Amino acid sequence: MSTTTGTSLVRASGLRKEYGRGTGLLRAVDGVDLDVERGETVAVMGPSGCGKSTLLHLLGGLDRPSGGEVWLDGARIDGLGEKALARLRRSAVGFVFQSFHLMEELTAVENVELSALLAGRSPRESRRRAAELLDRVGLGSRAGALPSELSGGQRQRVAVARALVNEPAVVLADEPTGNLDSVATLDVLQLFDDLHRAGQTLIIVTHDARIAATADRLLTMRDGVIVDETRLTGGSTGRLGALAGLED
Repeated sequence: MSTTTGTSLVRASGLRKEYGRGTGLLRAVDGVDLDVERGETVAVMGPSGCGKSTLLHLLGGLDRPSGGEVWLDGARIDGLGEKALARLRRSAVGFVFQSFHLMEELTAVENVELSALLAGRSPRESRRRAAELLDRVGLGSRAGALPSELSGGQRQRVAVARALVNEPAVVLADEPTGNLDSVATLDVLQLFDDLHRAGQTLIIVTHDARIAATADRLLTMRDGVIVDETRLTGGSTGRLGALAGLED
């Protein structure tokens, strides 16, 4: 595996993802360069179909690029084999999706501990870690509940706990509030804000300006290209209260 001494935790260089060929060629991601520092929260916005979710999947090793490079924590990952990529996804990257992707037959704590078990942790350590994280996201009392017994906001909090269970270097979230009502959205926003304050690196694809307002940096995509970058003064500090109507 190639390594670099750069300071970025996540880096993309000339990143491309293409589908089809000839007159049917679609450039979903078209030569993106990106650096994300450790502990930074980056929001990615843009219209549907602009390539932002594809970019997230490339950064997390869920999809392979057509060209360019992807680096995570100083190591190049775009050329890894399938087994190595699977290990990387289990240990170094946490994923949060719009549709939660919880296993309906498993309880909240079992959904979280399953990821730890797959990463090689012992059953005892996996259960301890899962219970600890459910407490952290405010669901300790609902550890034995099935997903069908939880609200949308609660299910997303379980998904966030699952993403954190193996202490990933970066959490990648794809429209994490897309299926939530306004109350649940603010609940999840607060959780992401807490993660940011704790030093977790976050890259969040979103249509929601409220999530974008909590980031350190906002990237705007159009047609597979990053067309604008805005550094948001102060990051997330003090923004959630105002969004919730708790501040003047």
